[in-house]
Amino acid sequence: MPDAQLLTDTVPQNFMVIQIISIATVSLFLLFISRLIIKGKLREEYSILWFVLGIVLLVFSIWRDGLDLIADALGVDYAPSLLFMFGILVIIMFLVHLSVVSSKQHKQIKELSQELGLLKKERKDNEPS
Repeated sequence: MPDAQLLTDTVPQNFMVIQIISIATVSLFLLFISRLIIKGKLREEYSILWFVLGIVLLVFSIWRDGLDLIADALGVDYAPSLLFMFGILVIIMFLVHLSVVSSKQHKQIKELSQELGLLKKERKDNEPS
């Protein structure tokens, strides 16, 4: 029985330590994102996504039972799997967005290269020999 009592005494303390580490990590992440925005290294459209992600993680770090309540409401037996599922869906959506942006930029670069080639040819043709 002493082992069972020791286990019940340390479990809440371990959860508290994990919760404090989670809150500190998410707070540092949000500060890092803010610093990237201030230095101009992160565009505003992406910063909103990262801030929302950070706030969601902060909410679940503070409100530990929240994930369990949402999982129960959706009929999910293991709450962390719900977190991974949402994480994977967000990553897939972000990758599709980046693919669309990349395709659009590739098209723009191609058009600009063609225009530059035409301008160089026109300039060369107009130069006196």
